[in-house]
Amino acid sequence: MHLTVELTFPATLDDVSAMLADEEFVRWRARRTAGTDTVEQADVTGSVESGFTVVVRRTFSTDQIPVQARPFVGDELEIRQAEAWEAAAGGRRVGSVAMEILGAPVRVVGTMALEPLPDGGTRLAYSGDVTASVPLFGGVVEEAAASAVRGTLEAEAEAGRAWLAGDRDRPNGDMPDIRS
Repeated sequence: MHLTVELTFPATLDDVSAMLADEEFVRWRARRTAGTDTVEQADVTGSVESGFTVVVRRTFSTDQIPVQARPFVGDELEIRQAEAWEAAAGGRRVGSVAMEILGAPVRVVGTMALEPLPDGGTRLAYSGDVTASVPLFGGVVEEAAASAVRGTLEAEAEAGRAWLAGDRDRPNGDMPDIRS
């Protein structure tokens, strides 16, 4: 199943890039979107100037996905997200992203692009494919996973906008519900 998600930030491409490469932001965003203070992994390597990689591993309750898909994934969803951003070139930045739900037959692989908007903001566009290797029910699981991934990315964007606005102390409970 193909998935596209477009998110916007009220900041320059350079400011958004710096935020995405900031390990403190990565940990903070992971805690907010997981709804817990426990994040198994949140690492950033490289630099904004030469390109950087972000790896986040966090656990969600299965209440984050539709009830019909829960039997396929167990009690918790442990999600590993890896993003590899290239150095900015031609006024934009591109990268690749992979998300997998550990212990479940679901994977998302795609690309990312940061581009400036005419109003001075920045667009972050994801484009990728969600695959689930579940006989007979693969389509249902892919649809549920795509919905959960979209909700997570939108929650991460909200966290990014809050970070850029200096609102870094809001409790996890103020995050939107990402269930579909």
